Amino acid sequence: MVSDKKENCGLFGIFGDAEAVEKTYFGLHSLQHRGQESAGIASSDGESLQCYTAMGTVSRVFRSGRAIFDKLANSIAIGHVRYSTTGASRAVNSQPLLAEYSRGQVAVAHNGNLINAPRLHDEYEAYGSIFKSTSDTEVIIHLLAKPTHVSNPDPLAHVLNHLQGAYSLLFLFADRIEAARDPYGIRPLCIGQTEQGAYVVASETCGLDAIGARFIREVEPGEIVRLDKDGLSSRFFVTPGTVTPAHCIFEHVYFAKQSSTIFDENVHGFRKKLGRRLAAEHPVEADVVIPVPDSGTSAAIGYAQQSKIPFDMGIVRSHYVGRTFISPDQRSRELEVRLKLSVVDEAVAGKRIVVVDDSIVRGTTTRGKIRALRQAGAKKIHMRVSCPPLRFPCFYGVDFPTKEELLANNRDLEQIREFLEVDSIGYMSLKGLLQCAALPADHYCAACWDGKYRIPIDVAVNKFAMEHYQMNMFDELD
Repeated sequence: MVSDKKENCGLFGIFGDAEAVEKTYFGLHSLQHRGQESAGIASSDGESLQCYTAMGTVSRVFRSGRAIFDKLANSIAIGHVRYSTTGASRAVNSQPLLAEYSRGQVAVAHNGNLINAPRLHDEYEAYGSIFKSTSDTEVIIHLLAKPTHVSNPDPLAHVLNHLQGAYSLLFLFADRIEAARDPYGIRPLCIGQTEQGAYVVASETCGLDAIGARFIREVEPGEIVRLDKDGLSSRFFVTPGTVTPAHCIFEHVYFAKQSSTIFDENVHGFRKKLGRRLAAEHPVEADVVIPVPDSGTSAAIGYAQQSKIPFDMGIVRSHYVGRTFISPDQRSRELEVRLKLSVVDEAVAGKRIVVVDDSIVRGTTTRGKIRALRQAGAKKIHMRVSCPPLRFPCFYGVDFPTKEELLANNRDLEQIREFLEVDSIGYMSLKGLLQCAALPADHYCAACWDGKYRIPIDVAVNKFAMEHYQMNMFDELD
């Protein structure tokens, strides 16, 4: 149901528009589903950078509106919405991160997770580097500032080759924006253009739609796209075609907005295909199909279409409660679930119902909603999940719980059914999931289901791996 899945971040940038800051605000607003902990915008007038970040949603951070926009007003801007996957949820970790080094100022916004960041952090700290945050993103700034890297013919490309893990990145320099994507293309990043000719980059196409920009193409894996006064140019920091992509298919299953197109496929259409396949793999006699809104809705529509069972909204969502994954503990999550999702008694009372959700992580909030459906009079409850059981944590930018906390870890289907207190349960097969996708199966990362990590994980680090003693210091400063 409402899960403990924790998404990473959303990126937006625009070059050469008099209303760049305002448009970045609207772009970030459309990407709010990707992170609700903090938000920020950095801008440039061609010579110097300005930056404003704070904790909270986009509308909360920029609630002063015009006053903040006037301070940032420039024709070049990048923005960021964050959910922490490395580094605690603190103001000091808000992005874009702004710094100054021998080449001038730079602001960096990052979506993903660098699995070698703790090692690089310790290495640079041992040689005297001073870190202001506990985010893996700051490691990139120290790499950029290293003298031997600065002197490289292409410093940015050289630095990116030092990174391991998932990263879609925006760099704002005084005179340009540089957008980059890791060689595996794990996280999405796309390019668009406004009617006035300004180039735009965003995590999802919904960010382009928010300002009326047309989609051009995705940033290719291993590519650096430069936006400057001469327009758009491109170069690669790895040889194209030498790395097989590993797009995070969980972006399609849950994270991305239904209206977005990522990895060459519309999200809503993909999820409906999942629902149809799920109905074929796990049919059941029932009176009504209901989704867990909002991410389960598209799959439920597909399930109803394939099964010929009527679709209805047996659970309704309050849009005044954010994604519950931002809650710090299980009790808070459960309380927020009660506020966020309400059962429609008339839609379920006395009926055999199929409940369709995108995924189940810990399962405790799911069980709570199953009990609420029982109390509303549901006669039979059949749980159907449009992805396979989650058995492994993600190290590429999704803050999944540890393996031990995952419901499907060391439980078979019958034990999962008993835990959730449902009459039956059916998960999408991994083969079925991948067959619904537009690209070849080996172009996706499915490590959270099969444990096959495309980028080897030497040490299983968690989001607080770089906190160290700095936690106490930040507690005093916050």
